[in-house]
Amino acid sequence: MDKGIYCLILACADPCKVKIGALGSVEFQKGWYLYAGSALGSGGLSRVSRHIRFFHERYRKPKWHIDYLMAADEITLTGVVCAKTEERLECVLAKNIGGYSIADFGCSDCSCASHLFYRTDPPETEVARAFEKTGLVPIHHLIR
Repeated sequence: MDKGIYCLILACADPCKVKIGALGSVEFQKGWYLYAGSALGSGGLSRVSRHIRFFHERYRKPKWHIDYLMAADEITLTGVVCAKTEERLECVLAKNIGGYSIADFGCSDCSCASHLFYRTDPPETEVARAFEKTGLVPIHHLIR
């Protein structure tokens, strides 16, 4: 499987409070959330399939911060944007997305302030631009 980075696009239907592992309870507002992640391990971009499957089936206990968020009833996974790369560019992608973020979310293995960002408007075009600014070709997947 190809290696790469990805951005999960999540919609929050109503404000909610979610317990996010060791982060504790975090407040989420109605709107969209963008999560920048890496898929550089042996499974490569199959990690994206794992996230999609987790969202739909909740087949295991949450492991990562993003799992806890996707397990909340108010959250819907609406899309994924991926790009093939063998370089560690998820932090560059997170920086290129930028803006209002949830502190310490999804970045326990790097020095970033966050890998989860909030938007009030649909972010698909903005996410594609962040990938292009990172120097990568975005591949879009809609989730049903």
